[in-house]
Amino acid sequence: MSKLAVQDKFLDLSDYGRSFGKFFALQLKNTSFTPIHVTLLFGFTGIVAIYSILEGFYYWAAFFIVLKSGIDAADGELARLKKTPSYSGRYLDSIFDILLNFGFLTAICYVSNTTVWLSFLAFLSIQLQGTLYNYYYVILRTKSVGGDTTSKIFEYKSPKALPGEKQEVVNFLFKIYSIIYGGFDKIIHFLDKEAYKVKTFPNWFMTLLSAYGLGFQLLIIAIMLPLGWIEYIVPFFIFYTVFIFLLIGIRKQYIA
Repeated sequence: MSKLAVQDKFLDLSDYGRSFGKFFALQLKNTSFTPIHVTLLFGFTGIVAIYSILEGFYYWAAFFIVLKSGIDAADGELARLKKTPSYSGRYLDSIFDILLNFGFLTAICYVSNTTVWLSFLAFLSIQLQGTLYNYYYVILRTKSVGGDTTSKIFEYKSPKALPGEKQEVVNFLFKIYSIIYGGFDKIIHFLDKEAYKVKTFPNWFMTLLSAYGLGFQLLIIAIMLPLGWIEYIVPFFIFYTVFIFLLIGIRKQYIA
């Protein structure tokens, strides 16, 4: 099962790790490895990348950041191959993402001349950017015939556990997810309350929007680190947030 129907697929700049993810998932299809195991693996890979930043091994950090993006794509692919979608995996994936993002920026702050407050502002900026992308993307997915539906436009209450997972685990992970993502979701929804009424989004718009996807954000960091531009990473992502208002303006003006 694909995340999107054929007619809704677009060039996703943040999804460059998908080919590796599919390949990796295929290798695990007939093994005892579960999508949760893969999620734990990408979490570990992210920690290695953070350690590499702290030690000044920027080429290795770039490698593990990109590898993390590839493995991140594999857990969902494995869930679809094994036909074992789960809310537990969906929430755990998102929780790991935000923790690793915080870790990346904290490590960058530690080894650079960037202040703690600017680094925290960059973290908030990255999360707000990613939330905008996810908001529109989930709207597209839920309205795409035959698309993946484990993600919801409005995450107000814990969903009913799917076969193979425990309700108490889903409830626990949903509560954590709501705490760390709820504020960002509310801000983006406030900025574009009517977006969910749109029947579909043009492919060109989603491609533009995908520059805010987590994969593309991490690719930017992976490129800037070995180039010696570590001092510019935090200011870049703070400035990058400005385009949120441009994209929302385009949506309101041209996409109804």
